Amino acid sequence: MAAKTGRQSEGDRIHPVDETLPPFKMFTSGLQHVAAMYAGVVAPPMIVGPACGLSATETAFLMGASLFTAGIATLLQTLGFWKVGARLPFVNGVSFAGVTPMVAIGKAQGPDDALPVIFGAVIVAGVLGFLLAPYFSKLVRFFPPVVTGTVITLIGVSLLPVAFNWSQGGNDRAPDYGSLTNIGMAALTFLIVLVLRRVLRGFLQQIAILLGLVAGTLIAIPVGITHFSALSQASLIGFPTPFHFGAPQFDIAAIVSMCLVMLVCMTESTADMLALGRIVDRPADERTIEGGLRADTLGTAVSPLFNGFANSAFAQNIGLVAMTKVRSRFVVATGGLILIVLGLCPVAASVISLVPLPVLGGAGIVLFGSVAASGIQTLASAAMEKGDNALIVAAAVGIGLIPIAAPDFYHHLPKDLLVVLDSGISTGCLVAIVLNLAFNHFGRNAADGDTADPTTADDPAAAGHGHPEPSSPPASVPTDEAGEPAAAPAH
Repeated sequence: MAAKTGRQSEGDRIHPVDETLPPFKMFTSGLQHVAAMYAGVVAPPMIVGPACGLSATETAFLMGASLFTAGIATLLQTLGFWKVGARLPFVNGVSFAGVTPMVAIGKAQGPDDALPVIFGAVIVAGVLGFLLAPYFSKLVRFFPPVVTGTVITLIGVSLLPVAFNWSQGGNDRAPDYGSLTNIGMAALTFLIVLVLRRVLRGFLQQIAILLGLVAGTLIAIPVGITHFSALSQASLIGFPTPFHFGAPQFDIAAIVSMCLVMLVCMTESTADMLALGRIVDRPADERTIEGGLRADTLGTAVSPLFNGFANSAFAQNIGLVAMTKVRSRFVVATGGLILIVLGLCPVAASVISLVPLPVLGGAGIVLFGSVAASGIQTLASAAMEKGDNALIVAAAVGIGLIPIAAPDFYHHLPKDLLVVLDSGISTGCLVAIVLNLAFNHFGRNAADGDTADPTTADDPAAAGHGHPEPSSPPASVPTDEAGEPAAAPAH
């Protein structure tokens, strides 16, 4: 019957995540991912470089190295090998979580030792994370929709201030920060993206963000906020020479700080993989998360060889996947190749950097808002009327919003704790996990003999944004006594 109707069997059907697109679509869609995350990749070295006493030229070298290593880490995630890689459209880049401790390390060391000490600490943290990945991934059973929905929402909400900062100019010490020109360009780009998404169809609609960035940049030229100085000063070829700033040094205090950062990155990456898995209709199981964490941590351990920092998931690109509906991991792998080329060709990197931050901010509002909307969609399927799920969400979102609404709230606490507390995603995720355990596993529900999470007990759509799923797990997925997926077998 299937042959007569021309329908493919389930085994022959290629999942959208594993599809390849025509070359032009592959390139433009990958370029759109690079445009969305470019500023996030180069921002940490722009902060850490001067803090370590680097000149403008050396800081530019550090930025190129960050692009190069982000490309390598992205390829590890999307293509993978052995047990490494989530094999999802997952973008990796320099983690913001490490900026504060790296600046502190740089100030504590002399100019000649700052980066070698940082790189040594990053290597150790990456190796430790790689070894912990199989154990850390077992936490996936404690991420039901009430937790993942909360975390996805916090990811989007936490990223929105970044877009607002870009919309004002990006540098709060600049005289034109928050000027009518900057905010006007951000608003115009925002409207252009919305209009393009509304009027275009097919592939052009999928690259509306990229088209909006191009249009906004062109409009910004006569306005006077598009600067070409970086393009004129950039060299054609520039390879990130291994250990350009010296051999790595291993300092105990620095290693402890970066290991804490690695745990934060692993927590956020786990949440991001769960979020992306739902968006692309390929739920991230324990093996997927284990492979993704291995790619994160291996990329982190290798990055210092090429003068890069700790790598983790870039949540803003999850919003791009949600908006464009382009789910192919090979598109993101193409973006990884583009990042490598940008790291090897400063001129090409400078072309991308022509996009003014206010233009990027206007598009970013749409991107990051899409992530928050995906989280709300997940929460809508989380049976909020059952048990204490509404209380879990209320508490986790409230705690997660503290670093956003009151950035100095924890300023009297030890600086080492700020690595975790200053991340609303991490704190909100931890609160949601702990409260879900307390209320849905060890609380009244458990006492009543119902240890299964109530967010999925009666809701067949809970795992798929409203798309009906079988009421019981597939036969290939073993379950424990509580009805939750058991630990996935090793590769």
